[in-house]
Amino acid sequence: MRRTSGGRPGRAGRRRRSFLVGGALLGAAVVMLLAAWRSTGFLSDLLLNLGASVVLAAISYVVFDPLFEEARRARVQEHLSFDRAAFVARLERSARLVRILDTWTILLEHRNRDETLAAVRAALAKGAKVQLLLLDPDCTAAQQRGEELERQRIDVPRQIRANLRHLAAFRRSLEPALRDRLQVRVYDASPSIQLYQWDARALISFFPIGKLSFNVPQLEVDMDSPWGGFVHARFEELWGQPQATLDLERYWSTTITLRHEDSDVVELPADFVTVDGQHYVDCRALRMAGPLTVRAQLPERARTAAPREYALVEPADGDRTPVARVARLFDQKYGPRDGGRTILRLVPQGADDGRVPGARSPAGA
Repeated sequence: MRRTSGGRPGRAGRRRRSFLVGGALLGAAVVMLLAAWRSTGFLSDLLLNLGASVVLAAISYVVFDPLFEEARRARVQEHLSFDRAAFVARLERSARLVRILDTWTILLEHRNRDETLAAVRAALAKGAKVQLLLLDPDCTAAQQRGEELERQRIDVPRQIRANLRHLAAFRRSLEPALRDRLQVRVYDASPSIQLYQWDARALISFFPIGKLSFNVPQLEVDMDSPWGGFVHARFEELWGQPQATLDLERYWSTTITLRHEDSDVVELPADFVTVDGQHYVDCRALRMAGPLTVRAQLPERARTAAPREYALVEPADGDRTPVARVARLFDQKYGPRDGGRTILRLVPQGADDGRVPGARSPAGA
């Protein structure tokens, strides 16, 4: 199947355009030659010469335009570093497709965020699809990238969580028509290529050891070139694998069903974090008065896709993961929350684990 980039015409479309322009020139030449045949004297000679020249120009256009187009697409421009302002300006003008593949993006850091999100909104309003693929902050690759940047004192998982928090808030602020065109996912794989695409062009770079990828040379390429085809394939490979990616909604919250004995009590969304293979939920919105269990469907990579039943256990200082670290991860993911949180750990039913909190029935149940 022939690939096109973000709705652009592709090679077949440009070939049709060449033939249409060539045909128009030939038509004009035929008109001139017919007029020369019906005329006499200087006017006839002039039209005859002009018609012949236009015929030659039409043939040359049809033959050489594809060659010039191929040369243009194969051209690679090198930039010394990532030009944030230039990319944001291009993003704002995009009308077909914007793609970002990165660990996290400096475009959403404090000094750049408002301008970037305004440009994203403008692109969405023009009909563009905006796809962001960021590294899963809870995966091993995020920890490894953090170790590579340790000398620069950059907490990679924290940077990613902040990006995702701002994207979640921005997505909620959009009207439904625009919200559907903004797609955000996290991926669990070794980061290899950085991609910033606007319509048919893109900036690509690689992840150097010990350096930020924004501070190394960037290659500006056409997405129909061999370089563009390579990064397109990498993006599609990650984006299309359900076992390697989670969409923002599934990363952001889970749905839990509170159960009393064998009966469901209430179903509600809950904030959650996963750390050291353990899952924690924020139950601050609930009042409990009786032994309860929880049925939850956690992200596939964390557990099975099918809902499982869990006991609710209060974290303790003696746990493998300190309580303070769990609370810090909640703040990184969702932002600080006034009034604190009621953090409980999910323990699979039947597991031999600590204390189950005293029962309480959810408010209004």
